[in-house]
Amino acid sequence: MPVFGSIKRRELIYYLRQLGFEGPYSGGRHQFMIRGSVTIRVPNPHQGDIGK
Repeated sequence: MPVFGSIKRRELIYYLRQLGFEGPYSGGRHQFMIRGSVTIRVPNPHQGDIGK
């Protein structure tokens, strides 16, 4: 199994778009991305990189 580490928010959005997700769209406290019936919340970029 590959080792997953922290990732920059911009890279996370790029890879999710490569997998077919649309967005990010504005939500209540977090933005979200949608692919069919799957919704993923994207953390806010206040603390730098996003941990696993």
